[in-house]
Amino acid sequence: MRILTGIKPTGSLTLGNYIGAIKSLATLQAASPEAEVIVFIADLHALTTPQDKNELRQRKKEIALVYLASGLDREKTILFNQSEISAHNQLGYIMECTSYIGEMERMTQYKDKKKKQVEGIRTSLLTYPALMAADILLYDADIIPVGVDQKQHLELTKTLATRFNNAYGPTFVVPEGFIPKIGKKIMGLQNPTKKMSKSEADNPKDYISLFDSPAEGRNKIKSAITDSGQEVKFDSKNKPGISNLLTIYSGLTNSSIKELELKYASSSYAEFKVDLGEVVYNFLSDLQTKCQQLDSSGILEQVLKRSSAYANLLANRKIEKVYKKLGLR
Repeated sequence: MRILTGIKPTGSLTLGNYIGAIKSLATLQAASPEAEVIVFIADLHALTTPQDKNELRQRKKEIALVYLASGLDREKTILFNQSEISAHNQLGYIMECTSYIGEMERMTQYKDKKKKQVEGIRTSLLTYPALMAADILLYDADIIPVGVDQKQHLELTKTLATRFNNAYGPTFVVPEGFIPKIGKKIMGLQNPTKKMSKSEADNPKDYISLFDSPAEGRNKIKSAITDSGQEVKFDSKNKPGISNLLTIYSGLTNSSIKELELKYASSSYAEFKVDLGEVVYNFLSDLQTKCQQLDSSGILEQVLKRSSAYANLLANRKIEKVYKKLGLR
């Protein structure tokens, strides 16, 4: 079995990224020791909007450090930058030739971004789901961990894989998605009805960056919006603020929501947030220490070099098979 995921290096990694994607991947790997885990940093996808080259390089490095510091087995995990594997671009074009304009225009993320970005919309913003499909199909991945907002892209990938297989014979594995039960969507601390995201936040207190100082992270929890009443109870519809904080607490401690509700049954919101603030403080301290140790050890460079060579091998085999099916070889 092969598990594959990618992450775009735009904006700082947040607590939402960690709980919803990074930690859940480490948990999935631990539960499936026979599985091969592939993680790529989707730096080509970042170019759908303007990027500062120095910031982009730094974010790519931070992402790689966080993944390795978060419990992934560095000996078994394949971790690389998407742009280093030219087959991604090659298969991306083949997927453009396999898809239809209407399918691209129906992508919710494209429609949302088009509304916000009235001028200067890059062509790649429309076509990047074809490259995303290529990212997945190159490696015959069986399981794709996805957030709720990426389900539509995965469904398109499955459609394109099936369409190609029907036209040219068995070529691609049609993957299945995996959505974690806990933390599948962490919401903003100041607006708990919207997903936590630095790139879309109007208020810096709305998100916790994994590279915020531990004290800053703790203070953001203390200032987080809660709801009317004082009962620490999960109810995402009527109590979105405290429900989001319970999800964060559960995601960082592995305690179930029910256990936390019982623990804080006689506590106020303020008392609950003090404890969660300490959990966040300790988490950030530990993660950042591990990242610093990895950065100075040279281990990251070794993992990236080994992984890139292996990913190139797999991807080139697949693109040659595709080209033969199409008559290009």
